[in-house]
Amino acid sequence: MTTSQAHQQTRILVQAAAAVCEEKKGLDTRILELDPIDSGLSDFFLITSATNDRQAIAIADEIEYRLKNEFGVYANSVEGRRKGDWILLDYVDFVVHVFLAEKRAFYDIERLRKSARPLSPAEFDAELKAALAEKIRAVRKKASAVAKPKKAAKKAPAAAKTATATKPKKAAKKASAAVKAAPAKKTVAKKAPAKKSATKKAVTKK
Repeated sequence: MTTSQAHQQTRILVQAAAAVCEEKKGLDTRILELDPIDSGLSDFFLITSATNDRQAIAIADEIEYRLKNEFGVYANSVEGRRKGDWILLDYVDFVVHVFLAEKRAFYDIERLRKSARPLSPAEFDAELKAALAEKIRAVRKKASAVAKPKKAAKKAPAAAKTATATKPKKAAKKASAAVKAAPAKKTVAKKAPAKKSATKKAVTKK
């Protein structure tokens, strides 16, 4: 898998986790696209708030379940599930933070990551769809470019065969037409000179 493909896969996983936060009524869900220089190993932080510890645990459990069952991906580590005031799911390429509202305000991760680009789940989803559509167009364009030379190569031998088969036919037709057009030569029989009668000669002499 290339770096680009891995990054695309990470975005799909983050999108799925963000969808769980929305379904489970997480509050003020935000995705931080981290600056590569400042991010270390992770590319994204997904942050959401819960009104109580039960809701926080339910959100974290559903994210784990969804990513495991739909994508075969497991969290590298999980912290804070017992207390439920700040649950951290570390998937290496992205990290999920499920806070109680007061804990989120206290730690204020968004402010600490000033170089990160904040996105709402809807904005993130729109960007992901646009990127996937662009990728599909590029793949189709490449496939079309490969297919054109193959079609041209198939047409060329067929055209050559047609030309070869047509030339003798055309030549035969031309020859036949030329024979028909040529005027028929009349055979003229030469008349033998009439022999003068010997009798006539004798009369003349007299």
